[in-house]
Amino acid sequence: MNQRTQGIAEHGSRPEPPGTVRNFTVLLSSTPRGARLARLLAVDTLRSWGLPHERASHVVAELSANAATHGRLPGRSFRLTLYVIGTTLRVEVTDTRGDRLPAPQVPEAEGESGRGLLLVEALADRWGVTGERFPRKTVWAELGLSAPEPESDVTARSTRR
Repeated sequence: MNQRTQGIAEHGSRPEPPGTVRNFTVLLSSTPRGARLARLLAVDTLRSWGLPHERASHVVAELSANAATHGRLPGRSFRLTLYVIGTTLRVEVTDTRGDRLPAPQVPEAEGESGRGLLLVEALADRWGVTGERFPRKTVWAELGLSAPEPESDVTARSTRR
């Protein structure tokens, strides 16, 4: 696995100046295991940055699963990139199937799949697809971030037990 990280703040480090851009990029195998790892790495990175991760983890999971399922070419990886600029988190997933563009579908009532992009649409403030130099495409989603809520005394006590 190739990994490049920049700007990851360590716990207890001094606050970063306004306008600091944080990013994280990793190449992962286009497999279900790679998609799961993308979600885990995204959550870990956002936690290390002190940012909320609940909505983002679902968005990363769906976009990564789509890349591993629909954007897969044997022997090719997909790339997960997270950018935080100001109060916006941008999630990008790039795969090597530029010929297959995603489009939300109306899933069958009893169907077990087909709801991923609808979930991304519901959780993200905006999302889209950027065509790159063939054969790649990047599916992106942007989420507004709110500051993490301070830990209450009740929560702090219950987690220490």
